[in-house]
Amino acid sequence: VGVSAIYRTGPVPAWGRARAMAPPAVRWRPDPWLLSSAMLLLGLGWVMVASASITLADRRFGEPLYYLVRQSVFIGIGLSAGWFAFRASLARWERWSPVFFLIGVMALALVLVPGLGREVNGAMRWLRLGPVNLQPSELMKLCAVLYTAGYIVRRAPQLRARLSGFIKPLGLMAGVALLLLAEPDFGAAAVLLATVLTMLFLGGVRMWQVGLVCALGAGLLWWLIVTSPYRLERLTTFLNPWADPFNSGFQLTQALIAFGRGEWLGVGLGASVQKLFYLPEAHTDFLLAVLAEELGLLGVTVVVALFGVLAWRAFAIGARAERVGLPFGAHLAWGLGTCIGLQALVNIAVNMGALPTKGLTLPLMSYGGSSICVACVMVALLLRVDFEGALAEAADARGGVRWRAG
Repeated sequence: VGVSAIYRTGPVPAWGRARAMAPPAVRWRPDPWLLSSAMLLLGLGWVMVASASITLADRRFGEPLYYLVRQSVFIGIGLSAGWFAFRASLARWERWSPVFFLIGVMALALVLVPGLGREVNGAMRWLRLGPVNLQPSELMKLCAVLYTAGYIVRRAPQLRARLSGFIKPLGLMAGVALLLLAEPDFGAAAVLLATVLTMLFLGGVRMWQVGLVCALGAGLLWWLIVTSPYRLERLTTFLNPWADPFNSGFQLTQALIAFGRGEWLGVGLGASVQKLFYLPEAHTDFLLAVLAEELGLLGVTVVVALFGVLAWRAFAIGARAERVGLPFGAHLAWGLGTCIGLQALVNIAVNMGALPTKGLTLPLMSYGGSSICVACVMVALLLRVDFEGALAEAADARGGVRWRAG
């Protein structure tokens, strides 16, 4: 395991200082609840992508396992990216967070350049990178969390004492949200802004400031809905999808039928009917609907519980990091837990008809290279915060001296 913080206890003689500076072998066990919940979600998603896409892949490409093979490659890349992310110290992530933010903004801007962005179903959300497509909105969520965590640490006094300290990062994120709305990707913009606002609140922003921004955001949201015909149609369809079940309400009604057919224990793995060209995007945005049909209420309950455990451990890891004097790690963990949990909540609510339809994937489960890779990196960063927090806690408990590698 690569270390960025080591500890020693007791006085070190002069002749032994050079030897003491060499990092000893470190024994560390990852948070079992965090790691097991993430791996179970990743494995269950892999199985459900295979089940939900097999018929579609056979019809489109003549290869039933086309999407499964690609998802396996995506998971491999995501795990590799997560390993490299874990190897980097929190100090390096904090130092490079503004650079990552600029890269994310540039990627979002490039999507809107004709010839570079790829349009699918009326949305320009992907960049062509040879045989694969990058979805910058997924990358931007991670970059925004990293930048906000670094900003909170750097500008903590201003953030708590001055309104300008709150407005500056929020203004930057509002600009990012405008780029996302231009794609359009309303769901990603909402998740990003809600995550950043939560992080700023946990960083010390006053309640009245958060309330004011929420009120202004609600007004802007309503204005965007009533001034955009397709958003207004989505809202009215969400309220009563059965009024037009074969046109605007088709996707949601098919998802609700899948939930209804699943009942308590489901119809059995692989036995879904709705995935047979009835439910659009069955292996991406509406993967949970297929899972509900095949595994029933029991399967959905397990998925919700696993996401709940993941978010709980993220906040617990952040609390320990704050307690042992790792403020960047604390705010990073809280931001990542909020982002993953909020996106999962929105996707689940959309599948169940509790929110208007949005193009948000289910983290760690839905088909998609960008989504899988970014989710794996997020979990790896949570493990990194857990790792450095455990070492710092052990050093403090023994009255030791901590060193940190850049």
